[in-house]
Amino acid sequence: MSNIATDASIDITDVVCPITFVKVKVALEDLEDGQKLAVHLNEGEPIENVPRSLKDEGHKVLSVSRNDDGTYDLIVEKAGLSA
Repeated sequence: MSNIATDASIDITDVVCPITFVKVKVALEDLEDGQKLAVHLNEGEPIENVPRSLKDEGHKVLSVSRNDDGTYDLIVEKAGLSA
């Protein structure tokens, strides 16, 4: 896991795409701009799609690390998005 301090965390290893991104998006809605969310996710579609979708929405992916069990930990900073 990264040394970056986070404000919240979510484990989406029990859901599949496209619900993975939906869960992350909902978790980000609870945070203020600039706060950081740690996301625990599976390899395959989730690690391929979630970081890309977050970047497409303007959020900053600060780190991605692979765990020994094949899962990943992602840290994203919520961007200030104009509604």
